[in-house]
Amino acid sequence: MRYKMNLQLHASKSIEELFDTPTVLNYLKERKYPPMLGETLFPERKIQGLKIEYIKGASNVPVMASVHAFDTEAEIASREGFDVVEEKIALIKRKIRMNEETIIQLSRPRDNQEQQYAVNKVYNDVDAMVMAVKARVEAMRLEALSTGKIAVNENGVVVTVDYGVPAEHQEALSGTSLWTDPASKPLDDIYDMVDKIVADTGTTPTRALTSRSVLNALLRHASIRKAIHGVNSDKIVTITDLNTLLKSMELPAIATYDERVRVQNKNGEYTTKRYFPEDKFVVFPDGMLGETIYGLTAEEIELASDSSVDMNAIGNILAMIYRTKDPVARWTKAVATALPSFPVADEVFIAKVK
Repeated sequence: MRYKMNLQLHASKSIEELFDTPTVLNYLKERKYPPMLGETLFPERKIQGLKIEYIKGASNVPVMASVHAFDTEAEIASREGFDVVEEKIALIKRKIRMNEETIIQLSRPRDNQEQQYAVNKVYNDVDAMVMAVKARVEAMRLEALSTGKIAVNENGVVVTVDYGVPAEHQEALSGTSLWTDPASKPLDDIYDMVDKIVADTGTTPTRALTSRSVLNALLRHASIRKAIHGVNSDKIVTITDLNTLLKSMELPAIATYDERVRVQNKNGEYTTKRYFPEDKFVVFPDGMLGETIYGLTAEEIELASDSSVDMNAIGNILAMIYRTKDPVARWTKAVATALPSFPVADEVFIAKVK
């Protein structure tokens, strides 16, 4: 549902006055956008800079102290197993041109209803641009979780952020091992994933994320039906049944994520993509996996000199409506700098299972 901004007829006001920065910031402050899965795994936080820095731990397995004789010096421990990771935050932005009909309706409205309609169209553009930025950030979070990396090749920016998921915590099944094959042993595979994480890090994965397609393969798998309903049963296996079984086996509970996003190609056409790959199965521990770090933008720095703007009102994503003179146009733009941190990358297992 689109948010609607109610107003009285202001035929004497220019478009710049109708949509000045404080007004748009107030709109964004009040606007509640639908939450995304990645926000729960990588909670959002704003910093006053362009670089993120976090500590990545290699192991939660404790190092045992040794027995000493009385009146002797304590054994000196070494500092190991921690890496300080520093990454530069990515600039993300999108804009859309205000069409001439909307400009006329805003500048010379015949009545309040026509102006209200035009104003709502503009705020719909604000929503669309903000959601475009949020979608790119969500894609980064899920790419990090499902591949251990973020690979960017857009608008002349070619960079890969490698979060350092160990090679032994990644696996690509093939042949009869694929979970779509009746001869595969998915429960054994999940056991192996969990055992590997526990052995290497001391952390027990409690959650798994996959696609509906992989989940359906599990629900239809004869070995899982047998484990739940017994031999030669024709009963349908539900996700509740499966997660109950996994809980009894001290294995991660499964959730699915099948949301999609559209990407506009250079030719103007759209391609639909998934946030989370259809063939992946990822296990990971409780709690937050990292943070979604938002930083400063050049637009915010420019606004700092405007006494009418409350800088504290600027959130993670900044939206604005502005005018250009050559060519003459008005634009609605959303911009942010953002990047997920992933300090527990060592504690996940990424498998291609389909």
